[in-house]
Amino acid sequence: MMKFLLALVLLLISPCMRAEKFVFTTIWTAQAQFAGYYVAKEKGFYREQGLDVVIQHPSLTASAFQRLKTDECDAAMFSMMSAMDFIAQGFPLVNIFQDSMNSSNILVSRWDTNPLKMKGKRVGIFNSDPSYQAMIMSQKEGMDYEWVRFTSHINLFLSGAVDATMVVSYNEYYQLKQAGYRLSEECLYRFSEHDYNIQETGVYVKPQVFKTRREDCRRFAAASRKGWEWAAAHPDEALDIVMNYVKRYHAPTNRIMQEMMLKEVLRLQVDRESRRREFRVRPDMVEKASRLMLECGLLRRPVTYQELMGQ
Repeated sequence: MMKFLLALVLLLISPCMRAEKFVFTTIWTAQAQFAGYYVAKEKGFYREQGLDVVIQHPSLTASAFQRLKTDECDAAMFSMMSAMDFIAQGFPLVNIFQDSMNSSNILVSRWDTNPLKMKGKRVGIFNSDPSYQAMIMSQKEGMDYEWVRFTSHINLFLSGAVDATMVVSYNEYYQLKQAGYRLSEECLYRFSEHDYNIQETGVYVKPQVFKTRREDCRRFAAASRKGWEWAAAHPDEALDIVMNYVKRYHAPTNRIMQEMMLKEVLRLQVDRESRRREFRVRPDMVEKASRLMLECGLLRRPVTYQELMGQ
């Protein structure tokens, strides 16, 4: 009888029974950009930290920001500049995990033309996550581009509706290559190579969540880091996990595309100075982003590193 009672008590206090639910919304549909989070979920790293993490993906009618704002999730993914914009507009956020150390943004022009020689031309930019760097560059370099917003994909550019388009190096850049479009270095403006290297995606929560669930936020970050480090050490197995998510959520892609994406995302995670995956927000990049956005009228007020980190 005593053995039975002891077994019952152990069952009731097991990690599975004590796991705290934590809902996380990615910035886009299922793809290798989120491999580390998928790995942490499927390999049980979140569960080891006492968390029952639910991974959501946004839709065209329910963005990551909308879900966080309406408390449909505990944490959501944004680019650093978007998060700073939200904060300056009066919607405070706190970064709890940073998965990007470098900018992936590239401006691609037609006809093998240098984008800096296309003053006044029509340029496609993302609608869901504004292309702040493109807007800053256009002002700084006196390009006066005409912006044409799009939701996703490369059809706007391929159809000739725009003269240039913004892409990210781990997604649309490869889509253009798969579509057979010839990409010469002459037609590429890599923002990371022109003093616009600003960190991109991280995971953010509302200050109240950070205050009341700080330990859960720490555990989420620890498990997410372990997931990304595992993905870097086991890319083929991580890709298998990614493809399971792709199939489950019917994402229109293929394994070759996701393999290239994972490789590039992992490359972008390596800090250029330390040559390591640091998974941290760099104060100097926050200062640079705030200064550039203020100078170009993209921020209502300065946003500091301390504010971004909830300090």
